[in-house]
Amino acid sequence: MLTQSFQSYFNTKPKFIVRAPGRVNLIGEHTDYNDGFVLPIAIDREVCIALNPRDDETIRLFSLDLKTDSVFNLHSLNPSNGWDAYPQGVANELMKAGYEIKGFDAIITGDIPRGAGLSSSAAVELATARAFSVISGFEWDAVKMAKLCQKAENEWVGVNSGIMDQMASASSKAGYAMFLDCRSLEIEHIPLPKNVSIVILDTSTRRGLVESAYNERRSQCEEAARWFGVKALRDVRLDSEKWKVESGKMKEERELVFKRARHVISENERVLEAIEVMRNGNVKRLGELFNASHESLRDDFEVTNDALNIMVECAREQVGCYGARMTGAGFGGCAVALVNESNVEAFVKNVPAAYRQRSGLEASVYVCKSSAGASQV
Repeated sequence: MLTQSFQSYFNTKPKFIVRAPGRVNLIGEHTDYNDGFVLPIAIDREVCIALNPRDDETIRLFSLDLKTDSVFNLHSLNPSNGWDAYPQGVANELMKAGYEIKGFDAIITGDIPRGAGLSSSAAVELATARAFSVISGFEWDAVKMAKLCQKAENEWVGVNSGIMDQMASASSKAGYAMFLDCRSLEIEHIPLPKNVSIVILDTSTRRGLVESAYNERRSQCEEAARWFGVKALRDVRLDSEKWKVESGKMKEERELVFKRARHVISENERVLEAIEVMRNGNVKRLGELFNASHESLRDDFEVTNDALNIMVECAREQVGCYGARMTGAGFGGCAVALVNESNVEAFVKNVPAAYRQRSGLEASVYVCKSSAGASQV
């Protein structure tokens, strides 16, 4: 379909097609900007770009989904509030980093739901970077590109995101979860449990006020790190002397900051345990960690909403569900559930019905497969 669309729009066949996936985070929420640990998978929903080189410095992009185009010159980029801010930001960061990039004609399309917390923006960024690498002939370095794309999102688009989304879209491996240390950017691919489906449950509510709430949580975490005298909350453990000595006083004087810190510190420990239990094939315990993560995000970090809590309840009641939690920044978006493969068909039917009955809202459900990071097709 993409090739046909390109042909009818540009009257020629595309020379290259590139893709980059969205992601769902299995566990490790709001730990990334605290130098902590995360465990995402790249999902089988992605952004694809079909393209041809040009012999000037113009980028001509047509969005198949939005039915609109964007034309810009690499040497006169202007920040915009539109969808093309992402490709422009990536071009800007590549040039700042010394890459010589060339113009192209392209069609872009994707099937990642926008605003659902599945990182459609990171997929656009990584697909764009991959497009520039094939057209301009520079070597693909997944970690370098993830960092550049994060900078584009932070500085050009103005969204203060951590590195997880871009790393997951750049560096994931099919059939595996990606354990990422957000401080060192070291990654390890952890095999996914056998006979288990990962199911994404979209509440159809979208994150409102997330920017201000996100920045507020971030500054509370920074305040907690200063309280403990550490660079970031990843440097504190719940069984450490530091926590035992300082947390009581913090709870009395700054209860909210205490709760935020307790979530991040316990969540980091859950991620590390999740890796161990995945290696041992202990899906039951992995499900319990999912559940504990959701409770912590609901009660200590306070980033769930009614829809997310109802969705998680509906999921957990189903036969064969090991555990469920909200995923992403919160305040709406998606939950993720671990479901026994033999029960997944009934699960996919029953959860939206139960959710509709309790919330009055429609849910979208995706049984997802783990896919590889950004690549040329």
